[in-house]
Amino acid sequence: MKFAQILISLLISAPACAGQTWITNVKLVSPEKLDRIESGSVLIENERIVRVERGASGKTPAGATRVDGKGYYLTPGLIDSHVHLYAVPGMSFEQSEHMKSMADAYFAQMPRSYLYYGYTTVIDLAAGSREFIDRVKAMPLHPDIYDCGAPLVIANGYPSAFIAPQKRYQMFTNFIYDPAQKDNIPPEYQPQDYTPAKGVARVKADHAICLKTHYERGFGSQRNLPVMSPEMYGEVRRLARQAGLVMVTHGNSLESQTFAVNGGVEVLAHGMWHWGARNNSKELPEEVRQLLDKVVEKNIGYQPTMQVLYGLRAYVDPDYLNSPALPKLLPPAMLAWLKTPEGNWFKQEVAEEGETDEAVRQGMEAPLRRQRQVVAYLASKNANFLFATDTPSSPTYGNIPGLNGYLEMQNLRNAGLSLEQIFKAATINNARSFHLDQDLGTIEAGKVANLVLMKESPLADVRAYDTVDTVWVRGKPAARASLAASRDR
Repeated sequence: MKFAQILISLLISAPACAGQTWITNVKLVSPEKLDRIESGSVLIENERIVRVERGASGKTPAGATRVDGKGYYLTPGLIDSHVHLYAVPGMSFEQSEHMKSMADAYFAQMPRSYLYYGYTTVIDLAAGSREFIDRVKAMPLHPDIYDCGAPLVIANGYPSAFIAPQKRYQMFTNFIYDPAQKDNIPPEYQPQDYTPAKGVARVKADHAICLKTHYERGFGSQRNLPVMSPEMYGEVRRLARQAGLVMVTHGNSLESQTFAVNGGVEVLAHGMWHWGARNNSKELPEEVRQLLDKVVEKNIGYQPTMQVLYGLRAYVDPDYLNSPALPKLLPPAMLAWLKTPEGNWFKQEVAEEGETDEAVRQGMEAPLRRQRQVVAYLASKNANFLFATDTPSSPTYGNIPGLNGYLEMQNLRNAGLSLEQIFKAATINNARSFHLDQDLGTIEAGKVANLVLMKESPLADVRAYDTVDTVWVRGKPAARASLAASRDR
């Protein structure tokens, strides 16, 4: 008998020991066995699943704590592979520093808000502060957190160009020196210290699992930002592969995604809502189809991030801040502030002066249509969708942790993804694409015990994702009601 078979045999036959939990009377919904949605039980020991029984629920192992799943649906913990933990939705960095007590109250609730909707793992694609992430990891209740370290940006390119020159090099410390811009780079930064090799090495040394890059020429008042050359991008890709880092690239246009796909990207960190000269096309242009076919052929991870645009549109949605979900996810003082004129400050970035709310909504419909068409085409080809929200994508209050994921799932469903595709995107696809599938993404013996108990099946209705009853993070349970924001915390 092989060693692996012996180990599995021992796990199955071993008596329960202290620290074991027996979750029983549940319907098991795991992405690798969607043809077998059946009653069963799961045995957890410490942080891991040690046994999965399918069929009739067996006897509770001696000494194990029995949890009756009430006939509900047990799934792997959900994974959101595009978040920004250090940002406060609805606040600029300056505001969060000025209103520190409000920001601190938000940060104390933020990890619970992800768990409230079943997100037991998040991946921060631009970890701006290692100290901050370590602080979140030290909280009593939080999702598992992975990250891409500091993003590797080109000097004075996106997103650093939107920060004041005197601050951008302190905020975006991991940049590539561009000799063509040497007059615009402070003299204390030497070219030999900011090469692609040094940048990738910094990310690897920071214990990241991925490397975030960008291809973005800009928008608004800045539309001609420097971008990587194909040669530079190719070098970064080669170095990332050598370092075992997943290569992620921000890009939401036909131009940017063409560049990244041709350069060997592994994960595209946005949907495509800009088609350049073909923006006015009502049908999906052939050039877009050909590129998307390459995305499918190369099995590139695709993050639609539809809530980026819908999150901006929240400022012209009179019902958004009155959503019954928000009091459960935000501290009361913060939610009250967001409803004030000061709390609506970011609306001026969304709407032109004098522009009506209806005009803003109409203006956003064209990019939303283009995005839906791209997503629908990829869905028809069963592309490698990765569930990701970009929470928060900007200082918008339209991207609240947890709720943003639930809204994203509704957007994906409306755009043409099947319930099975959404479920796999949020579980096994994310785990595989970010090389976390040894521990996450399915309900199997040996995996980390990140689990979600839902009252309804996610394969029957997208609204099931709002019926979470209990989550387990590394074997520790939390009832959904205990995760809601309250005045007492």
